[in-house]
Amino acid sequence: MLRVTELAAEGPGSLAEALAHAGPRVIVFEVGGVIDLDRRQLEITEPFVTVAGQTAPSPGISIIRGGLRVATHDVVLQHLRFRMGDAGAAPASGFEPDVTTQGSQAHHVLFDHCSIAWGVDENLSVSGPRFDGPNGTSHDVVIQDSIIAEGLRSSIHEKGAHSMGTLVHDHCSDVVVARNLYAHNDERNPWFKGFASGVVVNNVIYNPGRWAIRLGPVVKEWAELGIAPEPPRVSVVGNVLLHGPNTEAGLIMVGTNSSGAAYLEDNLAWDRQGAPAAIAAPGLQQLTERVGWPQGLVARPAAEVTDYVLSHAGARPKERDAVDARIVATVRERRGSLIDSQMEVGGYPAHAPTRRPLTVPKDVGAWISRLATELE
Repeated sequence: MLRVTELAAEGPGSLAEALAHAGPRVIVFEVGGVIDLDRRQLEITEPFVTVAGQTAPSPGISIIRGGLRVATHDVVLQHLRFRMGDAGAAPASGFEPDVTTQGSQAHHVLFDHCSIAWGVDENLSVSGPRFDGPNGTSHDVVIQDSIIAEGLRSSIHEKGAHSMGTLVHDHCSDVVVARNLYAHNDERNPWFKGFASGVVVNNVIYNPGRWAIRLGPVVKEWAELGIAPEPPRVSVVGNVLLHGPNTEAGLIMVGTNSSGAAYLEDNLAWDRQGAPAAIAAPGLQQLTERVGWPQGLVARPAAEVTDYVLSHAGARPKERDAVDARIVATVRERRGSLIDSQMEVGGYPAHAPTRRPLTVPKDVGAWISRLATELE
């Protein structure tokens, strides 16, 4: 077990130091508040690590002005907030923070009850080399019970307007996206690209702009190899789409840009007037059986999903910070919008540091599970 005792971006007692440590470890926090990365990126390259944000004293841990890359296996991240933002960087400066997995060593990774907002690239993604096949990129990744919101639109990304939720890159396989709130992301809520596979279950998608759930490769990206990419295969079950102020009229819940294959069951979509919206794009290949369904995953009825997700998603849902509380309120009240900067919605959090010495029992696993339950 390793204790985080300082909120510094690096150095003794920092989260960065604990992440760099080799060997199986549980990282706990004796300090709460803001970790300012100052345009740096946290790296997880040593496997067998659990980062238990639920152990921090109130207000918990908020990581600002930087992102996170997971490039190893057997990683659990719980009850952490990432508030990335533009950090005052210039357009095309190379600062495009997100939270992401990367490469073939990134597998058996769990993002659980995290709150991720203001990404310049994506907010939270599963990624790796496009052309190396399913064994050459990230796989077996779970994103669950999290808030993934307010990707920055006209910000500092080198490609211009962005605002993306979650990209599941080409060939990434066995990706579970379950019980999350996607709010105010123009696209990728989520997007599964070519050859990718997984499930999208019991998510609430509010105020997407051009795309809600998107399935399909970008064919021209494969042209140099002379390969016609296969469509992703995804089970889409029990999700809710709620059109918002920035949603294009007639937006379909599950769209495809080229080719996509999906099993669809018990999904609900509503436009701004409360009328049913379309679920599946005409070009979508509809499968007759569930694909990629992980053992033990039970889907809630879609009619129950909005209330459940708004009550339980994100870091520390029983003591949400101002950002999460505001985002959830916009969904409940059907308001809010896509944003270009974190400054439009109050700017970076500035929680005062708090400290609490921890007495850790022998059964660490049961202890951190109990602390998580108390916050959820």
